[in-house]
Amino acid sequence: MTADDRSSPLMSEEQILAAPESEYMNDAQLAFFKARLIELHDTTRERIREVKEHMQDKPDLADFNDRASWEEQWALSMRIVDREQKLLPKIIQSLERIRLGEYGYCIESGEPIGIPRLLARPTTEYCADVKNIKEVGEHLFKG
Repeated sequence: MTADDRSSPLMSEEQILAAPESEYMNDAQLAFFKARLIELHDTTRERIREVKEHMQDKPDLADFNDRASWEEQWALSMRIVDREQKLLPKIIQSLERIRLGEYGYCIESGEPIGIPRLLARPTTEYCADVKNIKEVGEHLFKG
């Protein structure tokens, strides 16, 4: 981040949504998404750390039902950690795409992904049309 990035306030979601298409992925919008991705990275790492810390505190459970309940909670926590750990590289890739000037554009078609989609999922790499085609293809090949 440059000194200019730190001194000017970030745009709000409302400002980004209200901006004309001609301003798509301008410097202010890129700064907004960069800050959002950095925050997402930090909070994701913190959640992983907290869950791992919590999982290390295995209680002494003599009751079978309490033990089964704890093991179910542990398994759920493991799934959460796994999912969060898979998100971290996607965040880093998105930050790299910002650096390269490619963020906000579909990696397959080159079309704009769109502000609402990026706000909902800042690590997305595909526009809605390409993502839908990919999902239909995945569904057809699974079954």
